[in-house]
Amino acid sequence: MLTIAIDICTIGGTNVVAARQGAQAMSMLVIAPIVAGVVYVVTPGPATLAVVGLTAERGRAIAARFYLGHLVGDVAWAILALAAIVGASKLGPDLFACLGLACGLYLAWLGLKALLAHGSSGAAVAVGAAAPLRTGLVFGLTNPKAYPFSLAMFTALAVDAARDFGLADGAVLLFGVVIGFVIGDVITLAWAGLPPVRAGYARFRPFIVRLMGVLFVAFGVKTVWDACAIWRAR
Repeated sequence: MLTIAIDICTIGGTNVVAARQGAQAMSMLVIAPIVAGVVYVVTPGPATLAVVGLTAERGRAIAARFYLGHLVGDVAWAILALAAIVGASKLGPDLFACLGLACGLYLAWLGLKALLAHGSSGAAVAVGAAAPLRTGLVFGLTNPKAYPFSLAMFTALAVDAARDFGLADGAVLLFGVVIGFVIGDVITLAWAGLPPVRAGYARFRPFIVRLMGVLFVAFGVKTVWDACAIWRAR
């Protein structure tokens, strides 16, 4: 009788431990992608520069349209990364080379457009101000770091889950990272629209736009060079 009671307690304790481990794994699948999504968005880059200019010059609503388009591109890459993890698809280097080439040319074009607008009319215009939603969408879809980031993050979390990784787990990860993207967007829009930031941008707008144009051209040229390097190495 005592042996049976001990066995029951042992089984019950094992179930409790397993339940706790499962809860911890699920918490990791939700919290970790949220944090990663926030860090991904708030890390300074060309998109951040564009949002700072749009927010300071046209307001948060216009900049939010840019981020909305960018979000669509980020989510698309996240879905493709999850599909690769579960074995539904496999992307080759040629696709990344093409995307890198498109991204580089687009960034260089945006930078040259900003430089030429400043030089011809004397009125500096923030990058993407004419069509923020479309610019953000193209920017997100041609962002070469989105897929590697999502693939690396999702792979690490799948390994940490210490169990079979299926579509249900992928949906949880996708939900978490999208929430992180949105939180990061809100954080960036919040500080970019602060009065001191907007005042500083207004005061040095010609210089800032010119600097952004140079950075976009430089980043675009490097991206094109890296894309061509993929083909040269084959």
